Amino acid sequence: MTTLPVAPLTDEMTDGGALASPSVAVSDCPPTARQTQKEATRRRVLAAAKELFDNQGYEGTTIREIARRAGVSVGSVFTTFDSKGEILSQVMQDRLDGLYAELDRVMPHLRGSTLDRLRTMFAIHFAFESRHTRLFLAHIAAAYDWTLPASARPMGKTPRLQEIICDCLIKGVAEGDVDRQVEPQEIVDLLLAAYVWAYRLAAWKGATAAEMTTVMDRQIELIAAGFTPR
Repeated sequence: MTTLPVAPLTDEMTDGGALASPSVAVSDCPPTARQTQKEATRRRVLAAAKELFDNQGYEGTTIREIARRAGVSVGSVFTTFDSKGEILSQVMQDRLDGLYAELDRVMPHLRGSTLDRLRTMFAIHFAFESRHTRLFLAHIAAAYDWTLPASARPMGKTPRLQEIICDCLIKGVAEGDVDRQVEPQEIVDLLLAAYVWAYRLAAWKGATAAEMTTVMDRQIELIAAGFTPR
């Protein structure tokens, strides 16, 4: 497999650095003091929540703890976010926007088969998320919280990731190594299920990104056996 060299993403590149989504001015009017204060509260809440989720997990963190760590009142948290799930969703969106921007840059230039490209894509994911494994496990855990409001975006409600995988499969159809009769969304679902399940190794055994990538490579090969033309 021949691929472009991919530099590992850093938190500085995704949490407000070079690859973070740029701020877009929606008004020429300067922000009011109230708006400035609200934005400052929002940033403090997100920073506090990210640290707590990463250290204690999603279930082990309360809104009260987030407020205390951020130095704001519980009421101020709820005037900014509807729920703990929405806070986690925003924390992860701020991180993942940079990762997806990098994948958008890299994926169109990867050579090799669809199998090879999928392996590379998930290896990038493991390398990125393994630096904050507990935070990502919190993201996964929130997907099974039936009390989450519709505004929350846990793992699984991340359409951009699904689009990237689907684009890879569609390219494979055009190149002839993905069966035209296969439903792409079914393959996307299988790949994401394998990806999420691999993180049990991090939770149970402290597996590294390389170890989880090795497991995922084998699972991608098994899934690929089902979508390769016969």
